Amino acid sequence: MECKVLNVIETGQHGGAGNLVVCEILLMHINDDILDENKKIDPHKIDLVARMGADYYCRASGHAVFKVEKPNLKLGIGVDKIPEDIRNSEVLTGNDLGQLGNVEALPTPKEMEEFNTHEEIIKFNDALKADPANARLARHLAARKLIAAGKVKDAWMVLL
Repeated sequence: MECKVLNVIETGQHGGAGNLVVCEILLMHINDDILDENKKIDPHKIDLVARMGADYYCRASGHAVFKVEKPNLKLGIGVDKIPEDIRNSEVLTGNDLGQLGNVEALPTPKEMEEFNTHEEIIKFNDALKADPANARLARHLAARKLIAAGKVKDAWMVLL
């Protein structure tokens, strides 16, 4: 990137402090290999790295990358409205919770009723009744798979 520095903001004077550099991008040089069929940067083809702190960095790749459709003109329910049992899951990631919190509304009773008539869901619920000790874990694992497949509403219906 070729940039023009607009502002440098000091973040402190002690260990771990740094500077936040605000720039205007003048020109970007992009390798065609990282573009998708629409000539947009594909986040799965580029090796993005984020600075965390101390000696730590992280890669933004694989399951850490998720999509939230834009424009989102309607306000989602928010992560704080997710029931505590789901919000404190040992299975669902922050990305999963972010997608759950982005829904405009929880499924209606009618939607839940219809969802629970599908044969695979009936079998799933019967299996949960047979093993109540592991029901929460099974629901959260199933929801995580649905979220990864882009079926956030179905994930909510499995969780509720």
